[in-house]
Amino acid sequence: MDYLAAQASHPPGTTEANFSFLRNPPRNILLLKGHSAGIGDLLRSSAAWRVLRNALPHARFHLWFLSNDPGSPSEQLIARHHLLASFSVATKQTRHQGGWQRLWREAQAVAERTTPDLIVDFEPNGLRTSLLTWRLARQTQAVSVGIAQVPLRRFFYRRAAPSAKSYARRHGIPWPLEYCERDFVALAGLGLERNGTPIELSVTQEGREFQTRLVNQLPHGNNRPWLGLNIGCGTTGAGPKRPDFDLLTGLVEALQKRHHFALLLTGAPYESEINREFLSRFKPPGPVLDLAGRTNMLELAGAISQCRLFLSSDSGPYHMAVALRVRTLALFNFPNPQHYHQHPWVECLLAPDVRSQSAALSVAERLLQVNPPPLPA
Repeated sequence: MDYLAAQASHPPGTTEANFSFLRNPPRNILLLKGHSAGIGDLLRSSAAWRVLRNALPHARFHLWFLSNDPGSPSEQLIARHHLLASFSVATKQTRHQGGWQRLWREAQAVAERTTPDLIVDFEPNGLRTSLLTWRLARQTQAVSVGIAQVPLRRFFYRRAAPSAKSYARRHGIPWPLEYCERDFVALAGLGLERNGTPIELSVTQEGREFQTRLVNQLPHGNNRPWLGLNIGCGTTGAGPKRPDFDLLTGLVEALQKRHHFALLLTGAPYESEINREFLSRFKPPGPVLDLAGRTNMLELAGAISQCRLFLSSDSGPYHMAVALRVRTLALFNFPNPQHYHQHPWVECLLAPDVRSQSAALSVAERLLQVNPPPLPA
């Protein structure tokens, strides 16, 4: 009997899922991605992983990520993601470091380790992942799924989804696609739909242990709710996205006075100076702890998850807070709808200067009344 015929119903996150080309339920699914290694760029894919898990609850998911900059800190976070059985990274460059031969050897090693029977290429453009998917499918006898972004590309896959623009038109979604939605173009080849599924992240044991140490560092830490603040935007060229300091000081002061928050500043090591500059201009009316450069990614997730409310620029910790189901107010200096998350516990506010303070405070107060849903089991 075909696998589809054995399914009595479709779990949440699927609509008319089509697995009729699979004679047996897949045990190992290899997911191919090739993009920036930023936290948000990787974490945004977790919504698609969740929909796959809902549809194929007994399968193991293996992410093979082709990166321009392997070794990024975000890899530590994704390697421990609860929806993935394994995570591998390879440099996507083929002009140096052994070229295609090196990349193919790495692909073979991944295939031998994961033994996939279904391979999903999430990349809509380029020849690299198409060729790798085609060769891996031939080697492992796995079924392959990809995106027919151009007419001839469909011949690299056993099953092909329509182009990204066709997907957007079919779903009535603005172009360019919001980042999380992009992974669902490939899943359309399986009949899987997003249906509002959010990204997700769970706290690891390392994160929970860091939470315990963190409480001991804050005066009256057990008795105060925490307000998280990630000013961020310390990477080259990101300065224009950084929230206005006057806006932040007024917003944080009002929230601390109203709710007796302890302030938790986060940031990468190269953002320590940004946090120090902020604190030199502002004397918080409550306890403050600056964690910039003092956490790894797993510990940072633990810290963010303890916050009653998290304020952030358009940066990696913003996406982490959303995925952790923490009430999140993201401050944008200019419109960037591709980066917005549309969920009840998230607000993305265009707030370029101090004149936005009253609006930001109103949104923050509204968020504090929201009860975010728990992470799926």
